[in-house]
Amino acid sequence: MLLEIKNLHFSHQPEKKLFQNLNLKIEKGKIIALAGESGCGKSTLLNIIYGLLQWEKGEIILDDVQLFGPKKNIVPGEADIKMVAQTYDLMPFATVAENVGKFLSNINLKEKKEKVRQLLEVVGMTEFSETLPKYLSGGQQQRVAIARALSQMPKLLLLDEPFSNLDYSRKIELREKLFTYVKENQLSLVISTHEIQEIMPWTDRLIILMEGRLIQNDDPKETYQNPYNEYVAKLFGEVNVFLNEEKENFNLNKNFYFPQEIKIAENGLEAEVLDSRFAGNHYWNKVKLMGKNLVIYSDQKLNGTIFLEFP
Repeated sequence: MLLEIKNLHFSHQPEKKLFQNLNLKIEKGKIIALAGESGCGKSTLLNIIYGLLQWEKGEIILDDVQLFGPKKNIVPGEADIKMVAQTYDLMPFATVAENVGKFLSNINLKEKKEKVRQLLEVVGMTEFSETLPKYLSGGQQQRVAIARALSQMPKLLLLDEPFSNLDYSRKIELREKLFTYVKENQLSLVISTHEIQEIMPWTDRLIILMEGRLIQNDDPKETYQNPYNEYVAKLFGEVNVFLNEEKENFNLNKNFYFPQEIKIAENGLEAEVLDSRFAGNHYWNKVKLMGKNLVIYSDQKLNGTIFLEFP
């Protein structure tokens, strides 16, 4: 086990507890997504693990070594952990390449140069190697900071919303290259996000936080197919929620159905189409089923009366 958190207690204010008796285990070589709504404690937990915030009670153990946090560390932060947060701390008068190579050895300069080139390729910043940080956008600075963190090959890499400042095309490019590099080099990664679907294909486990409580800790498929509650289900996007009574009335197998799960059939439950709009690779539809409004996706524009089939 790479990281163990035991009975963790933490609060920003004495009267407002965030984590109470939090327990968590993270295996070596895994990509873990820390997910939940804004304010649920994702960034705070990363800062605690990295050693920037002092917890009140509990233990944090990294590779069988107990961590103590900033109270006992001369310099905040843990040596075997690297973190890229929302502030990137780049050297302002050094080029992008110099920033990425900051912690690499100078013994073999040719080898160092090749390593920097490789890391810039991973984050899609090769063409900016001689640029100063002040001429970069926030998203570009973020990518440079990620490359610099990767250069140190930490036992544990923490990324706090690493795709938040990127446009969609850059986001797609970076996530695939980044996760591939992490897997190939057997790095351990914890990444915080409020957009699970963007990184779900690459993650080994989803850890869901809600107001400081760990409410689900499963692999992505299990979490998606069997969300613990409505809060977890809605992290995956639009969802149709059925109360227990409604579930029984409609003879359904579960309480949560995503729009793409509900199919149009020749026979089934009769519904009225209220709205149908083009949404790219599908049509977004609002329908009324026995007085209940639902959202479903379809291949074609809908109107009038349709019949619905639930898995």
